[in-house]
Amino acid sequence: MLEYLGRNVDLYCERLEPGLWAEPFNATSNLAFFAAGLWGIYEVRRHEAGAFAELLCWWVVAIGIGSTLFHTFATEGTKWADILPIAGFTLAYTLFNLRRFAALPWPRALSIFLAFYVVVGFATFMQPDWLRAASNGTTGYLPPFLALIVFGGMVIARGNPAGWYNIAAAAIFAGSVACRVADPLLCDSLPIGTHFMWHLLNGLMLGVLLSATARYARPGSAPRHIAGVARA
Repeated sequence: MLEYLGRNVDLYCERLEPGLWAEPFNATSNLAFFAAGLWGIYEVRRHEAGAFAELLCWWVVAIGIGSTLFHTFATEGTKWADILPIAGFTLAYTLFNLRRFAALPWPRALSIFLAFYVVVGFATFMQPDWLRAASNGTTGYLPPFLALIVFGGMVIARGNPAGWYNIAAAAIFAGSVACRVADPLLCDSLPIGTHFMWHLLNGLMLGVLLSATARYARPGSAPRHIAGVARA
């Protein structure tokens, strides 16, 4: 097991050999996550959005830490340090959308949450191997992409402008996915690849989501017609 976790991973154009500093652009571009998370903490505290909102900001900082570890040490073990914070944030922000922005009661929020991820998780699992390879593994990001669109639309329908931030984040995410897909295709013409742009755009995307968190998640900030519904 330890041997497996310590196995070197080479997934991106920039990494040509094992080594701590073999991906300087990919590693340093993770500063975008730290910037988004720390800015989010400042904004959440300024708007008094609450403890869960601040937790989401620290979660973004954790994404930056995990990704930095992966793009420096680049092993099977640090790959999970990269994957797990992203997956956790996706699930937590979905619940945040349903409870804090859409102001749904817990039973309904959990039912929608579970139904969505069962269906979308199955659809992701059923993607053919050739598509996973051709997309450089980005099919695994189908659930968060669809979550931004589906729950952004739901929040908009509930009368909360925070939903538009979800839609804007989905548009940015589409651009970052394009950079991730293009990375292995451009190795010969662009040796540093485009994965660093995946980081920069995703940092921007998360900053947009944290902006909605700070501005529209404060207790009592829901639109009038849903203000009486219990909040997270």
